[in-house]
This record gives sequence, C-alpha cells and structure tokens, in this order.
Amino acid sequence: MPRNPSSTREIPVTNDTPRHIAIIMDGNGRWAKKRFLPRVAGHKHGVEAVRAVIKACIEREVGYLTLFAFSSENWRRPEEEVKFLMQLFLGALEQEVTKLNENNICFKVIGDLSRFDPKIIEFIRQGEKLTANNTRLIFTVAANYGGRWDIMQAIRKMLTQLRDLDENFEEEDLSQFFSMSYAPEPDLFIRTGGECRISNFCFGN
Repeated sequence: MPRNPSSTREIPVTNDTPRHIAIIMDGNGRWAKKRFLPRVAGHKHGVEAVRAVIKACIEREVGYLTLFAFSSENWRRPEEEVKFLMQLFLGALEQEVTKLNENNICFKVIGDLSRFDPKIIEFIRQGEKLTANNTRLIFTVAANYGGRWDIMQAIRKMLTQLRDLDENFEEEDLSQFFSMSYAPEPDLFIRTGGECRISNFCFGN
C-alpha cells in the first residue's frame, strides 16, 4: 500500500457550515481582569460561553464540536486556580450532561484522566454511557489532553493490539488508535484568547 503524502486523511468538501469545529478555550483570566473581576469569574463566564456555542452548533447543524478545556500544561497554574477549575468541571458535569442527553448530543472526553479525582472520572464515564447513542452533535471535551500524549498513547495501543506489525507500518495502522479517530479532522479552529498558537493541541485523526 503506498504511503499517503498528505497530512490529512481526506480533502473535505467545501461547505458553508463546518463539519468539525475545534476551540481552544483561553483568555478567561484576561477577560475577567479587563473587567476588574477575579480570574475565577472569567472561568465561570467560560462555561456560559460553552452553552452558547453548543446551541449555535445545533442551530447550524455542525456535526462535531471539540473544546480544548484543560491542557496538560494547565497543571502548572496556581494550586487554588486548578482546584477551582476541577470544581467547575465537576459542577458542569453534574448539571449539563442530562441536558446534553435531552438534546440528543453525544458527550465524550479525551485525554489522560489519571490525575483527575475519581468522582470526576465517574461522572465522565456515566455521561459518556448515557449519551453514547445520540447523533445530533458529537461534543468532545479535551481534558488533560496534549497532542504529544495522544501520539504516545496511540503508539502503545498499536503495538499492543497489532503484534504482527513490522517497522514498515502505515499511517492507517496508527490512525485508528488516536483519541479522535471517530471524527473528521477539524476544518475550523478557534482560539478564544486571540493568540496564534495551538499549545500542544493537535489531532492525529
């Protein structure tokens, strides 16, 4: 099989509506600072913005929405801020997953969850199970996610599950093990804080 010279799996059909929108959620602290509010107020406002984005995606029939909500680099933030973010995440899971299910939205979380509180992991798994068969929108949250982490975990899975591979394996052999192999590549990428960098947010799909 010849190697695919392109870094993308396929050339997407041009459409007025993106199939997959990926958003890096940042700038919440700066938003709060400009309004003389504590940083936590900015994070709370970010949750409200997520609700608005989901609603807009449904109205425009976007198929996939992915939010880079907490990167592996975010653990370096002050301890109190990280603690608040975890509480905010847990609260959002408790309050929003039922609403997602009622609106036929499939909820997924990608990333290394090993550092999260067991209660958060439990809510994530319950939400994923509850909404697994929903089809209106595939809503993915990237939590403690990083592109380099995704590559490494995909390689480990490939080597474990495809034991007869040799050193001449193809892209297709690896691509099925990336966290978002179920989704098309993002065709609209937004960073809410306005900076022009992806901060280790990349998909191998």
